[in-house]
Amino acid sequence: MTTKKSFDEINEKIRKGKAVVVTAEELTGIVEEKGISDATKYVDVVTTATFGPMCSTGAFLNFGHSDPPIRMEKIELDNVSAYGGLAAVDAYIGAAEPSTDRGIEYGGAHVICNLIDGKKVHLKAYSKGTDCYPRKEIDTYITKDSINEAYLYNPRNCYQNYSAAANTSDRTLYTYMGVLQPGLGNVNYSTSGELSPLLKDPYLRTIGIGTRIFLAGAEGYVAWQGTQFASGKPRGENGIPLSGACTLAVIGNLKEMSTEYIQPAIFEKYGVSMFVGIGIPIPVLDSDLLFNLSVQNKDIYTNILDYSVQRSNKPVLAQCSYEELRSGFVSIEGKKVKTSPLTSLYKSREIARVLKNWVAEKGFTLQPPIAPFPKGVTLKSLEQGRL
Repeated sequence: MTTKKSFDEINEKIRKGKAVVVTAEELTGIVEEKGISDATKYVDVVTTATFGPMCSTGAFLNFGHSDPPIRMEKIELDNVSAYGGLAAVDAYIGAAEPSTDRGIEYGGAHVICNLIDGKKVHLKAYSKGTDCYPRKEIDTYITKDSINEAYLYNPRNCYQNYSAAANTSDRTLYTYMGVLQPGLGNVNYSTSGELSPLLKDPYLRTIGIGTRIFLAGAEGYVAWQGTQFASGKPRGENGIPLSGACTLAVIGNLKEMSTEYIQPAIFEKYGVSMFVGIGIPIPVLDSDLLFNLSVQNKDIYTNILDYSVQRSNKPVLAQCSYEELRSGFVSIEGKKVKTSPLTSLYKSREIARVLKNWVAEKGFTLQPPIAPFPKGVTLKSLEQGRL
């Protein structure tokens, strides 16, 4: 008989403190011992996590009105430009925005983390002035406690797989995938592999709009499909695509977050980014889902792309598993090439363990998706001069 469970049944066990909750890595041993069928009956929730660079990250802020009031048009926070074309005292600051005085040494990611840490942030805003908003300039300091709303809203996080990066040219490349040495000097990759949320539920059966998640140390939610969401990419037998496919737009209360799980990043000669910690609890609804949850690094493959080719459709140099990438070396065209992760496996494991505790000990119940994500979506490209 096929074992099937519902969100309601699993949540009831969570509320009673009787749910069996394990991390994605812990599940491997359980499946080896019990097999898929018995493991499906035994395990209720599997926690997944990642902690890696996610440039498409930012925060909405509402500063509150001054007296006399101002309609903020040009806004700077610690000399980092924020977007003010929303309303009088609303703004959006992107993690990747560099400062006007320190360049990529300081940016939106640093401002966001300073706010999370309760530090003062210098606010300067300018306006042409209107009859209802006569003030033309304001120069003050804010903290997360002095302003109204402060919430993280990240349009594209938590990629479902991502191609690794290499460089066949004769010069060093400085990229969002880190420094790529010439002549196939190294391979950089960015995922937590068998811990990564969208690799564990590849068809997004349990992840959709409204899914409750761990976001930077606080409770968060999946708000929408992420930008560059591509559910229509070809997949292997285990349902996992070989390159970046689905993504998530996520939201959470910045005031409750911790810089233990979100940190600024500076990529040499490229720009500012943000390391974001995300964890997603996945309910074991049936044996098919548990099979997906039990897939290991040796069975998860990605492409290695040549970043020296200056076009979006970069050539594939090789395919390899995350077990090979994690070993420290891969073979490309007969050459042994060293590998390095951008994602922190240590932090990813920590987030998976923390989320396990939230579910098992603190009654963090699972939210079924309010709506599923679209199927068969492919990416469009920008063509110059296209009408």
